[in-house]
Amino acid sequence: MITDPQGTVLALFLAFCRVGGCMMVLPGFSSARVPPMVRLFAALGLSMAVMPMVWDIIYPKVSGGTQIAYINLILSESVIGVMYGMLARFFTLGLQFTGTVLTQMIGFNAPPAPDILEDAAENQLTNLISFGGLMVLFAMDFHHMVFRALLESYMQMPVGGALQIQKLLISLTDTARVTTLIMLRLASPFIIYGLIFNISIGMINKLAQQIPIYFISTPYLIAGGLFMLYLSIAAMLKQFADAFPSIFLGL
Repeated sequence: MITDPQGTVLALFLAFCRVGGCMMVLPGFSSARVPPMVRLFAALGLSMAVMPMVWDIIYPKVSGGTQIAYINLILSESVIGVMYGMLARFFTLGLQFTGTVLTQMIGFNAPPAPDILEDAAENQLTNLISFGGLMVLFAMDFHHMVFRALLESYMQMPVGGALQIQKLLISLTDTARVTTLIMLRLASPFIIYGLIFNISIGMINKLAQQIPIYFISTPYLIAGGLFMLYLSIAAMLKQFADAFPSIFLGL
């Protein structure tokens, strides 16, 4: 039996602020292809599931508090939730960076096509790689890792505590730095391939300047790059998925 309906609703809304802020930017759940009502009810259902486990942490902060204090709690909880979602989003955005570098180095500059996940237009190979990486993460239940870390954040960043903006920014910066290094490592074979191929073609062009070497070499550049992608895309996505737990849970 609920003895304090008002306090229960306020506590549930605080839990919804942290969980909903995370799901608002979480890869997959924040996709433009997911209807807003589905995201809303998913966040609300998850908040109701989390509520009994954090009741003793949230309820004392909302019972007997002022309106200004409650508004401050809403803002701080939303910022914490968005930060945890952005950690995972930075990592998945890195795979789009890898796809962009890859397509540039192999000369596959096809007109952009509608993105599978978002409303923006991307190269077809970038769409393929980013969508494949996200599907592998879902197969590994990466959202369970994020939700578990979000639940544990109530101990690390308790409700009503001082919002450590510097710590949040350091976590985001470290995630972006490590993600960039990992994605450059994944794209490094194609970077080396593109550099070697273009340097070789440039030297050949110096020897036979009358031949339109660019138009002749481009099909070979694209064919070689696509063949390399065919051989390496499975290992690329595996390394991408294996790095997620160490990146997200290590911060």
